[in-house]
Amino acid sequence: MNNLLEQENEHNKAKRSKVKLTLLIIGLLLLIGIGTASGVGLYIANALQPVAASGQEVRVSIPQGSGSAQIAKELETKGLIKNSSIFMYYLKWHKQGSKFQAGEYSMKPGMTFEEMIDKLNNGEIVKEDMIRITIPEGFTIDQIAAKINEQTPWKKEAFLQMADEANEFKSETNFTIPDNKNLKHRLEGYLFPETYEFKKGSSEQEFIERTLQQLDKKLATLPADWKDKLKERGLSVHQMLTIASLIEREVVVDEERALVSGVIQNRLKKNMPLQIDATVQYLFDKSKDRLLEKDLQIQSPYNTYLNTGLPPGPIASPSLASMKAAIYPEETKYLFYVTKKDGTKGHLFAETFEAHKKNIAESKKAGN
Repeated sequence: MNNLLEQENEHNKAKRSKVKLTLLIIGLLLLIGIGTASGVGLYIANALQPVAASGQEVRVSIPQGSGSAQIAKELETKGLIKNSSIFMYYLKWHKQGSKFQAGEYSMKPGMTFEEMIDKLNNGEIVKEDMIRITIPEGFTIDQIAAKINEQTPWKKEAFLQMADEANEFKSETNFTIPDNKNLKHRLEGYLFPETYEFKKGSSEQEFIERTLQQLDKKLATLPADWKDKLKERGLSVHQMLTIASLIEREVVVDEERALVSGVIQNRLKKNMPLQIDATVQYLFDKSKDRLLEKDLQIQSPYNTYLNTGLPPGPIASPSLASMKAAIYPEETKYLFYVTKKDGTKGHLFAETFEAHKKNIAESKKAGN
């Protein structure tokens, strides 16, 4: 009996020892697991943090058709993220990466994942060195030539030569220009006034091409009946642009554009000289503060004091507002207008010469 008891005790001791050993092993395994998980967690947490910040610009090039995995690898290679795989998991978790845009980006070490993602989503690529130039409304070809000579790498002489021999440009409106030897510059009035940007290395020809095409685009925004309106009055597109340029150079107050257009139309109908000072000013390199009587006698097809009808062509680049006024003049009986001398830059309009003389006297009185 005692032997049986002893054997049973021994068996129980062995059993308890095995349980203790098992529990110890399990405990050790748990500790190892927790330690490993903790290490992995720390590793991931560290990988999610931005790299050390730096003011040094890093250029990242994203080719067309690149996948998010390729982009992540490029960011890691450039030292902007610590681990491309972690970045990929981050993108999947936040459902990002499908809207990334190709191009060259400027980034800096220290940017967060969110900042880089926003840049790539918005396509905030590095802008190339650009040539930027503004053609103001009412500028002449000569003024444009001087401006590009001062503000761009382009040459005035090359530009003017192209503007005078412009037969090759792919512009619908360009083909409406008449073959008239009296034109001072063939493309006068056809280079639409606006701000343009060109890639560095662009040429004078590309500049002219773009401004001509912009005119085509602007004309396409006019009411559908604009060409019919011109036909009704027997006007060509070239003549419309000529009238628009006269309006542009004569009018400052927008509300008066159609009124002045109406005066021009009325005088043309009566075969009266237009007597527009701006056409005489066009004959000088620089506008005069005041035209003298001898200036009005200068022999030129552009001088509307000596010649009836329209000048050979536009005298400046008109705005779209002046083009609309040229197409849709206000119907009045006005035949005369004079600039107010009160600083408003508006005009006084008259139907008769007697009324016009009174307006001149009133204008002078207001200016004293």
